[in-house]
Formats: sequence, C-alpha cells, structure tokens
Amino acid sequence: MLSVSEARERILSVFLPVESQTVSLNRASGRVLARDIVAETDLPLFDNSSVDGFALHSVDFVSPRTLNVLADIRAGETSETPIQPGQSARIMTGASLPPGAEAVVMVENTDFNVRTSGTPAPQTVTIHKSVQPGENIRRRGEDLHSGDKVLSAGMRLRAQEIGLLAMLGMAEVSVYRQPRFALLSNGDELLPVEAPLAPGKIHESNSYVLAALAEARGVELIRLGIAADTEADVRSWLEQAVEAKADVIVSSAGVSVGAFDYVKSVIEEDGELDFWKVNMRPGKPLAFGKYNGVPFFGLPGNPVSAFVGFEVFVRPALEKLSGLELRPRPHQMACLTEPLESDGRESYLRAVVSQENGRLVARLTGHQGSGNIFSLVRANALLIVPSGVKSLPANSDVEIWPIA
Repeated sequence: MLSVSEARERILSVFLPVESQTVSLNRASGRVLARDIVAETDLPLFDNSSVDGFALHSVDFVSPRTLNVLADIRAGETSETPIQPGQSARIMTGASLPPGAEAVVMVENTDFNVRTSGTPAPQTVTIHKSVQPGENIRRRGEDLHSGDKVLSAGMRLRAQEIGLLAMLGMAEVSVYRQPRFALLSNGDELLPVEAPLAPGKIHESNSYVLAALAEARGVELIRLGIAADTEADVRSWLEQAVEAKADVIVSSAGVSVGAFDYVKSVIEEDGELDFWKVNMRPGKPLAFGKYNGVPFFGLPGNPVSAFVGFEVFVRPALEKLSGLELRPRPHQMACLTEPLESDGRESYLRAVVSQENGRLVARLTGHQGSGNIFSLVRANALLIVPSGVKSLPANSDVEIWPIA
C-alpha cells in the first residue's frame, strides 16, 4: 500500500489548472485569479478629507482661532480656490482637499458642530482644538501607487479583493473557469433521499456530503446519480461524465474487492488505474486513475471514509485544478486529553478541539467507526496519528486539521 504522502504526490502530478476566462466583476467572487493585478491608478486617487470638518492653512493650526469660511466642498466636488492664512473651507468626508489646505479640523472641535442635513456653511468658524500637519487627510497614493502589483494569480477572490478591484475601476477580471466535478454513488442498497425506506435499503448520503465539500471549493457540479451493482450501469454513468466534459470524476463505493464491486474493473478496462489502496484509516480502499482520459477518484462507501478521502486527496487536487496556489494545509498542535489506540496506519480521527487554560486540547468524539457520521457532525477537527504509531498516551502533542 502507498503512504498517504506518496499517494497525494502521485495524484497532484496528474492535475494542471483549467483554462482561464474573463468574467464581470459582479460574478468574480470566490473565483481564482488567473493573472496578477497591477494598479493603473493611485489609491487614494487624490488628497481628501477623512472626516467632516474644516480645511485649514498651515499657519492656522493652533487654537483658538476664528477663520473665514470661503468654500463648502461636498464629496464628489472639487474647489480650485486656494486656502490662504485666516481662511478655511467646510469639507465633507471623502471630498477633495482644496489647494493650500494642510490639515482638517473635525467639526466637533469647532463652534459649528451642526450635522443637520442641508445646513449651509457658516461665514466664520472658531477652532477649539489645535491640529497637526496632515491631520485628518488621506494623501494620494498612501495606500498604493500606479504600477504596484496588488493581487497575485492563484488566489481566491474574497469580498475585500472584489472591493479593491472595483476601486481600481476593473469591470472585468481574468479568472480560472470552474472545474467540472462529476459525482457518482454506487450500490443496489442505496435509495434517493426522498424515497421511502425498504428492507435492506439505506438512504444515499455520500453524494450530499461530497457535493457540499466540492461546491465549497468553487466547482461546477455534475450530479450523475446512483449506479446499480452491474458493470454495464457503472460504465453508462461514467460515460455520461465524459460526455459532460468533466474535469474530474469522483465515485463513492464499489472500489473494494466485493463480489459486486465493479468500479475498479470498469476503470481498468476503459482507462487506467494508478493505485487502489492507501495505508490510512479510515479510507484504505481508495482508487485513483483515469477513465477515458478523465482523472478518476474512487472513494470508499462509508461516509466518514469518503469525507476523509476527499479532505486528504480530492481537495488538494481540486485546488490545483482550480488554479489555486498550493500551500500546506493549515494545522495546529493540541494536547490529547485521553490515551488512544491505533493500528499503525496513518489515521484521521474525529475530535473536538477547545481552548483550556491557555492551550488547545483535543478529545475524540466517541467511537471512530467509518459509518458513524454523527461523530463527524460533532467534530471540529481531524486528529492525525502518524503512520507506525499504535498508541498515544494522554497529554501527547498531536497534529490537528480544523474542519469546522
């Protein structure tokens, strides 16, 4: 059996980013940037006031001082009238600074603390608090300058990046297209979630788990359905994935060595199988290969095994396929509150991690059966037991992957 790290390395070597496309900015949230972004303007675009107040000449910084008000500058307006000693201009937040102004005193620090909408500017204003040079002024280019690289290709666009692109006047942006993710479940025992239960049958759940995980990674989901335990039906569904131009096919169940597990044999006949066992728990019967040229993952049928297989192998493959810059998965160290036993395989156990007495502590969420999805609901982390380790005493330091 392959080690987890070797299996992951072999998987990632197969994937390349999908092609890029140009989308409007209002459709770019959550997409992966395909090209570096270089600013074509300064931000801020011009010197402006950061408060509602009065713009002052440098000789009038010291209070108390009464000044003539010669202009009233709203946001979106400019004034070319220079501020001379003994003069000021009422100015609103975000408004362009008039020539000669070197500071802005807040309206609260004057004798004209009036905020009623439509109130005209006074003829004079008395300053009650001294200011410093540049106080309450946002200078042109203090955030960034034209020509600066502000965003890098390979990053997922969040709300703050979308806002920056809007401020830079970019109505369109180049992003990687969403990978097409085909999802198949296998097994005669599976029923659609809306169907009434029957003897020996269970409601199919893996496709819902895997679809939610995949859609959170920004894919275009192709739901194939439930394949019966026949070679012909498995092949028919896989062919539909190829016809739908899937970039990756993920199947759950049917990859073990049971008498009615046909996925592995179909992949071997119509494609190629790179490996189908990994030295891990849960999720040892994990297959990877290609079906008619399309990368294929065969995850185990037990729901926790499918979840762990996705997190360990499918998620990084999707990130590479999506054009994301590959980085090590965020992890933390926690103190184990109880002893645990393992079988020597690299293990991913469900745990609750909390802060106690200034440190992170980890507790298992009950029995670790691979069908116990409720224990996964209770967990906020996967606790990792390294390969070759069969037991850990209480108070051991363990690696955890947050999954909340």
